[in-house]
Amino acid sequence: MSQTPAPLSEIGAKALQWNDLQQQLAERAQSPLGRACVLALQPSAELAWIEQQQQRTAEMRRLITGGGGFQFRGIFDPSDVLDKARIEGSALEPAELLSALALAERVEAWRQVILAPPGAVQGKWPAIEELSAPLLMHDLGDLVRFLRGKIEADGSLSDDASPELRRIRRAMERQHRAIEDSLRRALAKLSEGGSTQDDLITVRGERFVIPVKAEFKRKVGGVVHGSSSSGQTVFVEPMETIEQNNELVRLLDEEQAEVHRILVAMTRAVSAQAQPLLLGAAILAEADAHQAVARFAEELACVRPVFVSADVREDEAAGNELELLAARHPLLELRLREQEASIVPLTIALPLGMRQMIVSGPNTGGKTVALKTAGLLALMAQAGIPVPAERARLPLFTAIYADIGDAQSIEQNLSTFSAHVVNVDRIARIADDTSLVLLDELGSATDPEEGAALAVAVAEHFLVRRAWCIITTHLTSLKVYATKHEGVLNAAVGFDEARLAPTYELRLGVPGASAGLNIAARLGLDPAIVANARAQMTTQQIDIGRFLDELHAQLAAAKDERSGLAELQKKLDAERTKLAIEGRAEQQARTRELERQLKSLIEDFESQLRDTVKAIDDKTVAQKIARDSALRIAQLRREFSEQFQSTVVAHAESDQGGKKKAADRQREPAVGDLVRLKSLGREGRVARVIDAKTLEVAVGAMKMRVPRSDIAEVVAVAKETPVQSARRRGGVTVSTSSGSDDAEYMTSEINVIGRTADEAESEVERFVERAFLAGLPSIRVVHGVGMGILRRTLREFLRNHPHVASVTEPPYNEGGQGATMVELRQ
Repeated sequence: MSQTPAPLSEIGAKALQWNDLQQQLAERAQSPLGRACVLALQPSAELAWIEQQQQRTAEMRRLITGGGGFQFRGIFDPSDVLDKARIEGSALEPAELLSALALAERVEAWRQVILAPPGAVQGKWPAIEELSAPLLMHDLGDLVRFLRGKIEADGSLSDDASPELRRIRRAMERQHRAIEDSLRRALAKLSEGGSTQDDLITVRGERFVIPVKAEFKRKVGGVVHGSSSSGQTVFVEPMETIEQNNELVRLLDEEQAEVHRILVAMTRAVSAQAQPLLLGAAILAEADAHQAVARFAEELACVRPVFVSADVREDEAAGNELELLAARHPLLELRLREQEASIVPLTIALPLGMRQMIVSGPNTGGKTVALKTAGLLALMAQAGIPVPAERARLPLFTAIYADIGDAQSIEQNLSTFSAHVVNVDRIARIADDTSLVLLDELGSATDPEEGAALAVAVAEHFLVRRAWCIITTHLTSLKVYATKHEGVLNAAVGFDEARLAPTYELRLGVPGASAGLNIAARLGLDPAIVANARAQMTTQQIDIGRFLDELHAQLAAAKDERSGLAELQKKLDAERTKLAIEGRAEQQARTRELERQLKSLIEDFESQLRDTVKAIDDKTVAQKIARDSALRIAQLRREFSEQFQSTVVAHAESDQGGKKKAADRQREPAVGDLVRLKSLGREGRVARVIDAKTLEVAVGAMKMRVPRSDIAEVVAVAKETPVQSARRRGGVTVSTSSGSDDAEYMTSEINVIGRTADEAESEVERFVERAFLAGLPSIRVVHGVGMGILRRTLREFLRNHPHVASVTEPPYNEGGQGATMVELRQ
């Protein structure tokens, strides 16, 4: 990648295995340049650069996971080739031209990807577009087309490299055949006299010859071009083929000259595009490095870290300043995967105001792993690499110092303890409040009491300097120090004494017990020795050890209990959801059954009324009664439907009342709000607020005044799409009778062209009923012109229909005689 700005002054690369991580990343790069970019990557203290790298990697990760990708193979550093190409009259070797062609193809292909990105990243990778922007003004398509197809895989020029080269090679082929024919005739004559050694044609010094026995060479007229190693055979060019061979040599010279001319022309074309090729190689190398990091991040489920600057930390009242939630050491995880094992994540967190963490616990419990995980993930984050964790929140460090492992040096005559002291002294002199200090087993490898005193003093020094610090220890003094000092947090790694195996869990806020004697006893050490060792311990030490054992046992029990409660809560939520769904389904079923019964009662009533009307002898009176009764039945049906819906709505509200916030349900309606009316059980839109107690509400085409108490609720309305807007302007929305939230769109036009008179009358009658119930003011019936039978039948029927106020013929441009406008009673 590009040169790292503001690199950290120290990163503890060896102790934290930074180079090993770089190798893992480099293995995922596709080109040597990409691998070189990854291996040159270093952590930075410049936040803008870090965020840029993180963003580019995130965008490449989106490309990969979206099913896209790009082949970066073929990218190389073209500097040497281009330097050679810039020399006037120089000709690159065919292999060099092939490499330049491969690079040009990759650069132009990447340019096309940027111009027309895949759907997964279209409009979603601004950082990669910014990185690649300099390429957009350079079109290498002409260079690719000029070079492509001219050089064969073996490095020779193709016949298609130029028309002249093709002509020369065709002439050479013809000359070859002519020479071979001439030599075969000569061989045939000589073979009869036994003068030839073999019946074959060979080449000596780019000239075609025939093998002749040495004793007969003077009998064959021609030029001798050498002999065999035994001297028994000489190679003779017969006189009749000398001129033909001369012509072939001339053609060979022409071919070489044309090949050189073509190579010079191709070299000149490459030289003309030197800048785009250099620029493209640099950009694609960086993109390849980002895709390598992206593949690594996807493989290990890494997340993008969040950096907390100093000014933000001062403004915050709570939260963790350093947090690695469920973090995993990437190198350890990869190694465990090879062994078909899984890693145990750990959480490292320092709340607001905390600057130090003292990690204690038994050997092999994972203290050093926790230390290295924190350090390596901090390096990864500041190098622009996503980190393997569920969440990462980190300060911005300017240096990371690590004193981990055995630092003994025979060359410098330093013992383990002395080497640690020298290193700690160096760190103590330069670390500040932007440094992360990692100290493993501080105060060990010397007298325990002196080591403990020294460890506490060193920890206090870093606390005063406000350096971020994580220290691992077995020393009780450091555990007590963490308890007594503000800004210091105890943490403990777990160990299952029953299995004699570490749990690798990190518990924050409590110190850990070393459990050395318990482990020794369980491993089979002589009980007498263990008992003697226990007797050597002071009462205070025994009490502290017992307290820590009990504390960790209680914490383990509390964790198990929390897990059980969480599982129980999950089951309760699932059961509550299931009951709610079943309750809604049962209510809908009851509603449908009541509607069916209501419909049956109304139909029975209509049937009885029609029978009564038919029994009336006076037709005029019967027609009037039928008209009035039909109108009244429709009104009653609408009133019954509205009352029924109101009852259903009220019932639903009572069932769900406990789930809705009173503030939302009782919000004062404003002009434009969609409200549900209790009396109608339908929704309407507030057209005007008349006063504090009265509103004007539009329901379909009707407007009515309603009291504020009739508003059941203000309905939340999703943003209306253009299609929905157009549909609303063209018709009305009618609530379905099932009481569901879905709506059926009611048009204001019916087309009955092609129907018989009876069929059309039946369909129009049903349509008028639906339109009247929906509150439409008018409808349009399209019946066509034809013979006029359908028009007359329908208009006569409509004039006598109780819901129809008037029947008119629309203007010519709206259908004329082919349609009928019907005004409905309101």
